[in-house]
Amino acid sequence: MTRQIDFAGASGARYRYTPIDETRFLPPAGANYVIAEIAEDGELHVVYAGETDNLASQSWRTDLERARETYGSATVLTRLNVTRAVREAERRDLIDAYHPPLNGQA
Repeated sequence: MTRQIDFAGASGARYRYTPIDETRFLPPAGANYVIAEIAEDGELHVVYAGETDNLASQSWRTDLERARETYGSATVLTRLNVTRAVREAERRDLIDAYHPPLNGQA
């Protein structure tokens, strides 16, 4: 999967995400990330929405591993957002739209 994916928030705003190549260098920048299950028909189902101050730190990897325990085909997609307030608002908008089952779980 190399194409960009648009996710619509509950507000109607659209956010463009790009799949991560887990083996490549990631920028040390703030970003939102979506973990999605890939259905047999290729459709993506959001199972977690997160944000990080530093994409290169790979803090998202723990969430991805947890998602793969239940959703074996889960993949992570990102969108760079430098400002924390913007990241948090976008994350909340996506959670309100998709109600990801893994958000809210410890």
